[in-house]
Amino acid sequence: MGNWVVNHWFSVLFLATWLGLNVFLFVHAFLSYEKADKYYYTREILGSTLAWARASARCLNFNSMLILLPVCRNLLSFLRGTCSFCRRTLRKQLDHNLTFHKLVAYMICLHTAIHIIAHLFNFEQYSRSRQATDGSLASILSTLSHQGKEEDSWLNPMQSPNMTVEYVTFTSIAGLTGVIITIALVLMVTSAMEFIRRSYFEVFWYTHHIFIIYFIGLGIHGIGGIVRGQTEESLNESHPHRCAESFKQWDDHDSHCKHPRFEGLPAESWKWILAPGVLYILERILRFYRSQQKVVITKVVMHPSKVLELQMIKRGFSMEVGQYIFVNCPSVSYLEWHPFTLTSAPEEDFFSIHIRAVGDWTENLIRAFEQQCSPIPRIEVDGPFGTVSEDVFQYEVVVLVGAGIGVTPFASILKSIWYKFRHADHNLKTQTASHATLNFDKATDILTGLKQKTSFGRPMWDNEFSTIANAHPRSVVGVFLCGPQTLAKSLSKCCCQYSSLDPRKVQFYFNKENF
Repeated sequence: MGNWVVNHWFSVLFLATWLGLNVFLFVHAFLSYEKADKYYYTREILGSTLAWARASARCLNFNSMLILLPVCRNLLSFLRGTCSFCRRTLRKQLDHNLTFHKLVAYMICLHTAIHIIAHLFNFEQYSRSRQATDGSLASILSTLSHQGKEEDSWLNPMQSPNMTVEYVTFTSIAGLTGVIITIALVLMVTSAMEFIRRSYFEVFWYTHHIFIIYFIGLGIHGIGGIVRGQTEESLNESHPHRCAESFKQWDDHDSHCKHPRFEGLPAESWKWILAPGVLYILERILRFYRSQQKVVITKVVMHPSKVLELQMIKRGFSMEVGQYIFVNCPSVSYLEWHPFTLTSAPEEDFFSIHIRAVGDWTENLIRAFEQQCSPIPRIEVDGPFGTVSEDVFQYEVVVLVGAGIGVTPFASILKSIWYKFRHADHNLKTQTASHATLNFDKATDILTGLKQKTSFGRPMWDNEFSTIANAHPRSVVGVFLCGPQTLAKSLSKCCCQYSSLDPRKVQFYFNKENF
């Protein structure tokens, strides 16, 4: 447990802060609507479900504000560059951007469920109080729209006893937009499940762009002002603590208590999502501009196991080891962009990627390049973007673990190490490089082109980590993985197990590629 805290204390602190803010916003909003005199009469009709609906809405707005920030890749790359001199504990948090994106999405789903359930009860209470004929305060408040001549006199959106909940839902701005953004959220969340995202990436890609409808609907959701509270002027004239019990005398001319007047709550959601929305739009504009710059394919290589290598050049393109780019091929699909790790080294005069056939898009792309009689397909490139592998040269000892096509980010690293050794780069902390054999039928590695090859197979991780810990008892060891989650769990566990509680002794830092 102690080793785990050493490796993850900042992540725990960050998540605790985020959860704490959610709890604070929920409790603060709940108590405000549950205790405020402004909503005294509204609570007479709705009860505590008013507070539940408004508290969950507050948290929905907060998390909707955060959901876009982890996917602003240029912003993350900028922060990674500006934090290059920060401690690795701080920089590592940028590598969990997609994990945080998913957590925020789950929190949005939770508060959406609370919000919907609370409003279902609210509409039922509105309907019952509008149909009631018992002369109770709730029934009187529900008929104010027919008694008052001023447009701000109504409290219950049900204008007649015959009006149904379904009618109000689909004819009001709040109800209709609520249905739309709920459907959009369900589609986005379900299509983002691991199985669908891995097997049917196109489904995930297209449905995830429904987020545009979600944010537009969220921005105008509160314009209708269905949930209302007493106006300040009416509170001063007819305070509910003084006038609620004498509601039957509201029509008397000599009564000090008049009919209360109400106003709809101002729309708040747009205030929460405006700044991140503008930031994301600027992000997309920048990415679109970069993607339109011409890319020249200088070499096409078809490797065994249906792996396509593309070597390209692009004016102004600058990269670091381990970075990745988004690639689009208009002849295959105008809208789909797929991430690929760069396999070239920064020291080379081109940049390259390796593409394995794992789905419809990659298979169609490889097929297009295999057709030699036709012209080479046009490629658009967006990036590069930073990843955890950029920190590889910040460690004296590094363990690189790649599974399948996951070896591609380390091809760039190994090539760069070779160039740095060749040019005697004194800034390189790594002093030795060991290797094992990957391909017996080739003179060089098919990915790196180096004589020193990488090995297939699953090592005995306990033996490997024990050997490294004994060989480097006072070093900070960086463990980098590009591979499946099951392997990530094993390596993360070993990093915690073999890290010393003494900060002066060996420390293992686990880093995983996320796209």
